[in-house]
Amino acid sequence: MATFITTMKFTQQGLKGVSETTHRAAALKAAAKKMGVKVTGIYWTLGDHDGVLIYDAADDETATAMLLYLGSQGNIHTSTVRAFNAAEMDTILKRTHPE
Repeated sequence: MATFITTMKFTQQGLKGVSETTHRAAALKAAAKKMGVKVTGIYWTLGDHDGVLIYDAADDETATAMLLYLGSQGNIHTSTVRAFNAAEMDTILKRTHPE
């Protein structure tokens, strides 16, 4: 499974319904599970972003499907990066020294 980290910013619609944000997060977690995405963390944050979503998906396409579902709700804008753990990074680094 690949790990992804998505930062989120509320839209105007999301801010108007901010009192429902934890309920929307729970609904997202359930919907993501049905799509084959395991949400490992949902956090509300201070600073440049209003929240962070951390999740595992089998591939980029599965992650993208979940993000399109999330974005279609109209409550947040997202920015996503692929994250690598130490073992994955070691595998990547081995490729930088072909022998």
